[in-house]
Amino acid sequence: MIFRRDHEQDPRVVKDPHRLPPGQVLTLKWPVLSYGSPPRYDMDRWRLRLYGEIDAPATLTWDQVRKLPSTSITADMHCVTTWSRLDNHWEGVAFKELVALVKPRSTSTHVIAHCAADYTTSLPVEILADDDVLLAYRHNGAELTPDHGGPLRLVVPKRYAWKSAKWLEGLEWVEHDRLGFWERNGYNNAADPWKEERYW
Repeated sequence: MIFRRDHEQDPRVVKDPHRLPPGQVLTLKWPVLSYGSPPRYDMDRWRLRLYGEIDAPATLTWDQVRKLPSTSITADMHCVTTWSRLDNHWEGVAFKELVALVKPRSTSTHVIAHCAADYTTSLPVEILADDDVLLAYRHNGAELTPDHGGPLRLVVPKRYAWKSAKWLEGLEWVEHDRLGFWERNGYNNAADPWKEERYW
């Protein structure tokens, strides 16, 4: 992988020096960092389970996910390991579409992302309400590859990339937060790159 340590010369950063959070360096490529190997899914059997403190639980097939209204965003990605990749173009389903579908109860405060190999991470519902949060299945004009979280990845640009959980299989609305895999192993649950909330 190639990191750009002359990031101050990148025209995107020169134009807006505040695009790069403290302690980060640019990468020209997209590093592959994962807990475990990419799963191999039979997409005819793949399901996305939506459950918990909601009024309309649902289990969606891949075809049903792809038929939901789609949206696209362009956003920067910041990894806790200090690399940043600018101007990622994502396509998928806005998280707000799921909120409208499942009707979360007022008692829900967080959402737990459940992924392959029992990986989990959590986020407050207020963070997920941002317009730039989506369930992505395309990146830069191509289907999202397994190495980068395909078929479906949660994308939360305002948090370090481990919160943008790969290989999404379920979303659980809960009354009380539960620490996910990396959070139980020393990562800061808030994960705000602008505050360098990397570790506890």
